Amino acid sequence: MKPVLDLVAKLGPARLAAMGAVTLALIGFFAFVILRVSRPDMGVLYTDLSVQDASAVVRDLETRGIRYETKGDTGQTVLAPRADLARLRMDLAAKGLPSAGGVGYEIFDKGDAFSSTSFVQNVNHLRALEGELARSIRAIGRVQAARVHLVLPEKRLFSRDREAPSAAIVVRLAGDLDPGQVRAVRHLVASAVEGLKPERISIVDERGRLLADGARGAEDQAGIGLDERQAGMERRLRNQVEEIVAGIVGSGRARVQVTAELDANRVESRSETFDPESRVVRSTQTRSENSQSQSNENGVSVGNELPGANQGQQNQGPREASNKNEETTNYEISRVTRTEVNEGGRVKRLSVAVLIDGTYAAGPDGKPAYAPRPAPELERITALVRTAVGYDKARGDQVEVVNLRFADTPAVPELQEQGFLASILQPSKEDVLRIAEMTVLFFLGLVVLMTVVRPLVQKVVASEAPALTLGQVRVLTDSNGVLMTVEGAAGAGTGG
Repeated sequence: MKPVLDLVAKLGPARLAAMGAVTLALIGFFAFVILRVSRPDMGVLYTDLSVQDASAVVRDLETRGIRYETKGDTGQTVLAPRADLARLRMDLAAKGLPSAGGVGYEIFDKGDAFSSTSFVQNVNHLRALEGELARSIRAIGRVQAARVHLVLPEKRLFSRDREAPSAAIVVRLAGDLDPGQVRAVRHLVASAVEGLKPERISIVDERGRLLADGARGAEDQAGIGLDERQAGMERRLRNQVEEIVAGIVGSGRARVQVTAELDANRVESRSETFDPESRVVRSTQTRSENSQSQSNENGVSVGNELPGANQGQQNQGPREASNKNEETTNYEISRVTRTEVNEGGRVKRLSVAVLIDGTYAAGPDGKPAYAPRPAPELERITALVRTAVGYDKARGDQVEVVNLRFADTPAVPELQEQGFLASILQPSKEDVLRIAEMTVLFFLGLVVLMTVVRPLVQKVVASEAPALTLGQVRVLTDSNGVLMTVEGAAGAGTGG
């Protein structure tokens, strides 16, 4: 131990303190590097959680002893080891997590139905119905979260007039809902609540935009329905034309706009047509009369009045007979009664504008050269577009197909073979971040070794006093140059 103690004594307290500080810093640095390297790769378990769901998920992870991290002001995002994400999601789903801050009909599984009052049962039923509707709405692709508020008036025993129920829905979207999806949400909720009509449902998104107004009248709703029908028809025709034109000129090489003018008037017409040439027997009446009479020309006398006086004279007078036939026929003139009702929303006029880009080919200098499309090709495309939209000249429809050069010139494709290494070395974003992190840690450790460890080792080695040989004298001075001591070594027959 004497050489060690001598070395410690020669180094001094200041050098020992510096060496200790550097040693602790190096230990902490390498401990950080080891922990960072050995730390599991974390991935997103859930995002945009409510406070209740985040606390429930974190509590479950702590109970199972799984490492996790939270991000956000209130912990809306929960991170977990990437290798366990699928298993954790399935386990938490089996426990009903996350529930998005709402409850369903499972609320009745947790309480005692015999000890609760009717008021509590009604409130729980309303909460359960709202929670189930919110879960159904969240099943739509672009809806991330939803809250449903139902207003169900109480049923009064002696009340003749009852207020209609209403509903309000708040949704958080990842994008925008088209009018068809908004209408589907309203009909979904209206079908699940007794007496609720779709026009009594209001829908608001997280940005405060009114997607559906439940306070408008029937006339306003009819106007909205006509606008939605017009927008849907224009979108459908545009997609049809783009699909058929893109198959000829290529994807992204055509721009299509469709304007449909609809007739909002409801027309009811009635007409009667009489045909005098066409007669139909309506009724026939026939009447026949037959009568006979005989006249007596003998005068009145006493002899005629005697009994047996007229026996020989009964057939002496002339007889009269009459026959009368009468027939009445009633005819009906043919008549046609027609009632025609034309509902609003009929197409009055269609206008279709199609803009087509030309063709591009590599020029002599290697750059793409533009060439317009020939007129026969444009005529064939125009005929196809007219057939696709149901062109009617008598209705005043217009279809215009124009060939112009687009502002963005496509690059001429070049056939290049992809190398083997380029095809297999396609790391994901997480792999790139991991490699960058390891590279930074490697260079940081190298800098610490070169700037801290290496100078320290050199200083420690240089601090050891070299052995004095024969004839060598070493003079030690302080920082101010004051002579402190003189050391020397001499051989045999000499002194120092």
